[in-house]
Amino acid sequence: MDDRNATFLLDKKALRRAALARRDALDPQWRIEASLAMAETVRRTIAVEPGTVVSGFWPIRSEVDVRPAMFALMEAGARLALPAIVDRETIVFRELIRGAPLVDMGFGTAGPGEEAAVLDPDVMLVPLAGFDRRGHRIGYGAGFYDRAIARLAERGLTPRLVGIAFDCQEVERVPDEAHDVVIPEIITESGLRRFAPAG
Repeated sequence: MDDRNATFLLDKKALRRAALARRDALDPQWRIEASLAMAETVRRTIAVEPGTVVSGFWPIRSEVDVRPAMFALMEAGARLALPAIVDRETIVFRELIRGAPLVDMGFGTAGPGEEAAVLDPDVMLVPLAGFDRRGHRIGYGAGFYDRAIARLAERGLTPRLVGIAFDCQEVERVPDEAHDVVIPEIITESGLRRFAPAG
């Protein structure tokens, strides 16, 4: 690894650590209220047709609890899916059915088991550690979502990508590379923010 790449990774790691520390410091009760407010934003701004596949995520640590938003979309007719880690490089999106058991997916999260149908999301609610005002995101470092989005794109699929975070997770500028996936929309407790495409 050359010096430039090493510096790039260290910068991203420091920004991730600082953004997550700010998120961890939020009052737990406030996080619940903010998550419920964000569910209302989702209800108002993400229109779904019956059968639209929406992938969400089971919250870990101090993440936004996106479950109220997911269930709001389900009430509007969406089919829900959660990420499932199938190997060290890959996630797929398995259908979430009310009452079906969830299994440990590692990293403190849960998802549907192997018997659940694998779905291609039309809308992806994307977790993130940090973001900037250009829509560049910092994930948790494993690259699962970047690879999943790239695999969908290889098949000609372009789901609507909506990041989910608290305002305090914004950073001044995410170090980026040409292959990075830009999230054009992010929902925080302040509402829906849209980012203009680069260039």
